[in-house]
Amino acid sequence: MKLVNPANRRKFTVIVVGSGLAGASAAATLGELGYDVHCFCFQDSPRRAHSVAAQGGINAAKNYQNDGDSVRRLFYDTIKGGDFRARESNVYRL
Repeated sequence: MKLVNPANRRKFTVIVVGSGLAGASAAATLGELGYDVHCFCFQDSPRRAHSVAAQGGINAAKNYQNDGDSVRRLFYDTIKGGDFRARESNVYRL
C-alpha cells in the first residue's frame, strides 16, 4: 500500500470497524489529522461497545480475609457489568 501524502488526506475515506477503545481512538486520531473517517459498530450505539461498557477490567472473587468478597458478589457484579444482558446460567458456570 502506498503512503498517503498529507496534502491528499481529504481524498481518501478511512473505514474503521468497531468502536471499542482501539477503534474509537483510531477514528478520533485520524479525524483530528484531517482524514475523512467512517466508524461502524455492531451495537445500536457506539457507547455500547464492549470496551466502553466494561466496568473496570477483569473481575475475580478473591479469597482475602474480611474483605466481604464472595462468589455471589462476583456473579452479581458480572451480571451488572454486562448491563443485565448476559445469560445468568453461563455467568454462573463461569
